[in-house]
Amino acid sequence: MDCIFCRIVRKEAPARMVYEDEAFVAFHDIRPKAPVHVLVVPKAHVEKLSDYPDTEEGEKALGALFRTANRVARSLGLPGYKLTVHVGEEGGQEVFHVHVHVMGWPR
Repeated sequence: MDCIFCRIVRKEAPARMVYEDEAFVAFHDIRPKAPVHVLVVPKAHVEKLSDYPDTEEGEKALGALFRTANRVARSLGLPGYKLTVHVGEEGGQEVFHVHVHVMGWPR
């Protein structure tokens, strides 16, 4: 795939990274809607959250995505935060590669 998030994962496009492991990257959103606004992106390209299968494998993938979002929020020292996922064009999704917005307001 050649979406912008795939290029960021491959380090072919710039991003202000805050986290990376074998399955995910997290980086600052270029159009922040909060003082802290980071995107958590799986390295494997999946277009929409609804594309994950309704199976144990899909459940594990989704659990890992949200576990990572929680891990990133903690690493940023956020006492509270909001997670947002847009699913499909009708749901406001602009980049068709699954991602979770982590938005917070540090003290």
